[in-house]
Amino acid sequence: MSSLPVSNPVRPRRSRRFIVAGSAAVLIAIALAFVYASRSQGAEPPGPKVASVPVSVGQAEQRDMPVWVSAIGTVQPLNVVTVKTRVDGQLDKVAFTEGQMVKAGDLLAEIDPRPFQATVDQAQANLHKDDAQRANAELDLQRYAKLSSLQVVPAQQLDAQKAQAQSLLASVASDRGAVDGARLQLGFTRITAPIGGRVGQRLVDQGSQVHATDTTGLVTITQIQPITVTFQVPQDVLPEVMDAQAAGQARVSVSTRDGSRHLADGALVFVDSQVDAGTGQIMLKAQFVNEDRSLWPGEFVAARLLLRVQPHAVVVPSRAVQRDQNGAYVYVVDAQHAAQSRPVRLGVANGDLQVVEEGIRVGDTVVLDGQSLLTPGAKVNIVPSSAVATGAST
Repeated sequence: MSSLPVSNPVRPRRSRRFIVAGSAAVLIAIALAFVYASRSQGAEPPGPKVASVPVSVGQAEQRDMPVWVSAIGTVQPLNVVTVKTRVDGQLDKVAFTEGQMVKAGDLLAEIDPRPFQATVDQAQANLHKDDAQRANAELDLQRYAKLSSLQVVPAQQLDAQKAQAQSLLASVASDRGAVDGARLQLGFTRITAPIGGRVGQRLVDQGSQVHATDTTGLVTITQIQPITVTFQVPQDVLPEVMDAQAAGQARVSVSTRDGSRHLADGALVFVDSQVDAGTGQIMLKAQFVNEDRSLWPGEFVAARLLLRVQPHAVVVPSRAVQRDQNGAYVYVVDAQHAAQSRPVRLGVANGDLQVVEEGIRVGDTVVLDGQSLLTPGAKVNIVPSSAVATGAST
């Protein structure tokens, strides 16, 4: 009996695996072809993409540029007076309030005047008494003169009468001086402001006993209109300072110490006679009207002295100037909206303006913001300054 062939059970499984793998490969190939086709349809044409850099720009201008020298100054009053009593007595009245503005001659305080008025009355009584005696002695002198001419009275008696009349005349003069002195002391009981200014803190209470020998006064008055500012500048600018003062152009401008607010304008009134050997600086003083009382004694301010005015200077905003290891340079935008780097030689600076001695011409367009993204020859897109700042922050 012949045996039948035995079938292999593994062969069908392998064929099914091949069929599944082949189907998956076909599907993957179709998907890749679809993705490639879709990307090919949305792709940009080949070639380098050139992006422009957003920048803000300004123009180089020509103007007369003031040249200043800056320093930190101190506000100082022209006069500070401590008001003291000149007589002894009881302080009957205080006629001012702390912080009050007073004028010269305004009443500040009063001392009990009654003892001084009594002294005036006594001196006047002595004056009247001696003046009456003087008048009587002069009448007697006239009588003795007539009798002496008739040789009734000896000459010696006439001379004695003359001496008595002159002595009484001197007594009258002394009495008048005593009356004037007593009235002067009486006047000192009214204490008035010797200068105009601002009254400080009251140092003596009403009702207190005050004396001319007291070391502390009644109050201090500080003159603040006008007022001065003292500051120091380097000795190198002294020749220009003297030239400006001689030409009458030594104008001084002061602002708050941080420069945030302008306070006043004045004129230079004093240049010290010596340079400080330790610091190499010289002290200057400027005076201000200070009508609005914006300057206060003792405060620190930023002072600027005008040395000269540079005419027809080429200026650009200060933020256009960049610096590297080779020195200062400025990006200039040409007609093709490309940025070119130009080395520059700088002059004086004034606030947010910078004088350019060489490298920039009037009318050149200079980059103000966005220089950090620029390279020489880069294309630029001119936008407002706020847009550049926003783009940099994001």
